[in-house]
Amino acid sequence: MPTTTKENYFSIEQEQTARFAKALGHPVRIAILELLNLQTCCYHGDMAEELPIAKSTLSQHLKELKEAGLIQGDITPPTTKYCINRENFNLAKALLNKVLK
Repeated sequence: MPTTTKENYFSIEQEQTARFAKALGHPVRIAILELLNLQTCCYHGDMAEELPIAKSTLSQHLKELKEAGLIQGDITPPTTKYCINRENFNLAKALLNKVLK
């Protein structure tokens, strides 16, 4: 009798939806995405001045969002540039809307 493993039980779409949901699972990350989504182009500057968190904490949250594919750009000092990854941002909205309908 074949055993079902996590790797072949869940669809790629379900795995991606979960990854996006995990990345959105902290209020700081939501605030970062809201800030970036208001920009018509990439955000240049220090988000630590915009958000009430330490730079090291901010870096961890940016890393999580980047690994999930929701943001892109250079997030390593001294030059900082943050952008919404529009393709993945729209995919995340579609996948989450599908689950939360």
